Amino acid sequence: MDFLIPQEKYLESGVHIGTKMKQGSMRPFIYKTREDGLNVLDLKRTDERLRMAAALIAQFDSTVVFIVGNKDNAAAPILKFCELTSCQPLAGRFTPGRFTNPERDDFVEPKLVFVTDPGADRQAVQEAFVLNIPSMALTDTNNSFRKIDLAIPANNKGRKALALLFWLLAREVLKARGAIKSDEEFAAKPEDFE
Repeated sequence: MDFLIPQEKYLESGVHIGTKMKQGSMRPFIYKTREDGLNVLDLKRTDERLRMAAALIAQFDSTVVFIVGNKDNAAAPILKFCELTSCQPLAGRFTPGRFTNPERDDFVEPKLVFVTDPGADRQAVQEAFVLNIPSMALTDTNNSFRKIDLAIPANNKGRKALALLFWLLAREVLKARGAIKSDEEFAAKPEDFE
């Protein structure tokens, strides 16, 4: 199977670098554990799951797809991704009740939720789960993906890794929607997402 991008690009941005902690549910996605104790993710699984995520996002109206990220490193990639795909950004602190409390001024009704870290973004995951809304997440080796419908094994902490993942996801979503026909038509660069 060919990768969506040359494997070196994944390696350069550290998409494969996990943490020293290993959550049981992530075992199938771990390629190996280095001598220093860091777990290394299987890039083939990352790549195939990114394809699945892009295909799923493309099936939904972008006005009901919410991209959630509580971490500082996630803000710029989320905003750029949403600018290009017209999905809805929720970067920064996720306020409880955002999906579940119609009384709130900022209440929204997603049909698909994508979180950058199921640990940091657990409130959004919980609310999507309660409402039975499909959810996807970038999951590092220390993440549990309980209540997540599609786990994408990846370094969800590094700035360069997040930029590359959202850049790639944006390109694949636009191709799946028919907005662009080839990789070459996609003018944005991973650096634009940093």
